[in-house]
Amino acid sequence: MLSLILFVLGIILLIKGADVLVDGSSALAKRFKVPTIVIGLTIVAFGTSMPELIVNVMAAISGNGAIAFGNVIGSNLANILLILGVAACITNIKVKKSTIWKEIPFSLLAVLVLFIFMNTQFFDNLGGTTISRSNGLILLLFFVIFLYYVVELSRRKQNNVEAEEIVIKKLSTLKIFVYIVGGLVALFFGGKWTVEGAVMVARWLGMSEYFISLTIVAVGTSLPELVTTIIAARKKNMDLAVGNIVGSNIFNIFWILGLSALITPIIIPAFALYDVIVLCGTTFLLFIFMFINKRHELERWQGIIFLLIYIGYVYHLLIRG
Repeated sequence: MLSLILFVLGIILLIKGADVLVDGSSALAKRFKVPTIVIGLTIVAFGTSMPELIVNVMAAISGNGAIAFGNVIGSNLANILLILGVAACITNIKVKKSTIWKEIPFSLLAVLVLFIFMNTQFFDNLGGTTISRSNGLILLLFFVIFLYYVVELSRRKQNNVEAEEIVIKKLSTLKIFVYIVGGLVALFFGGKWTVEGAVMVARWLGMSEYFISLTIVAVGTSLPELVTTIIAARKKNMDLAVGNIVGSNIFNIFWILGLSALITPIIIPAFALYDVIVLCGTTFLLFIFMFINKRHELERWQGIIFLLIYIGYVYHLLIRG
């Protein structure tokens, strides 16, 4: 019971800690007259990925590579199949051409690069595979390329909608300090308790740590994206809904997994290759859906398909154990 309490409390601290840290950091940046668009592309963008990052860093340091890898793959699958599926069920989602032809393919590239890394080492070691430090460095280099693309895109669209959607709280100097320090402390203990809780819950349920990270941990750390996407869909800000998901998926593989592997090589089970294949197919299906029936639009029936696939996938994981 204690392990379950620690696990739940850890996820709550991760989400709240990331939220508070973003508010404090954004207020500090605004005080130094940093443009809103820059804050959105850096502090807010990185802040929403903080739960996954902290969990992965803690897992990597403690040698729980299965949790680090499962969290990234599980989060990406939940982002598309669960979160985007729910958003599409709320309302049809129109997507801009730039997202379809640039961001989604870049997200697919991230999965393909990971797939290549796993296949190369899978045939060298039939007992499992490893995301090495050199692999992590390559992933981070891809992330730098993606950041360069985002910055260049923002320069051409200084008055885009996303920038105006960011609300920055006005805080006193004391509150800024408390928010930043408090957020960092919450993230530290949240990540520590989430990883430790996941290990204990897995043992308690008689399931693998990889399964827990692929499902419960992944969905828990994806809650910020879930909230952001649903709000965006209800406000009819369609492209922000899809852009948030695709951007998060790119961040997860290139930035979070890359940094985790750079800290320490991530050893993962050989059967995890199947989950990467599912993620690859899911990302490609999102791209294909943009050209079926209503072009450049994710419809309700497609959102239902995403949800059904996710339910079927989780059921398969339960059988696999």
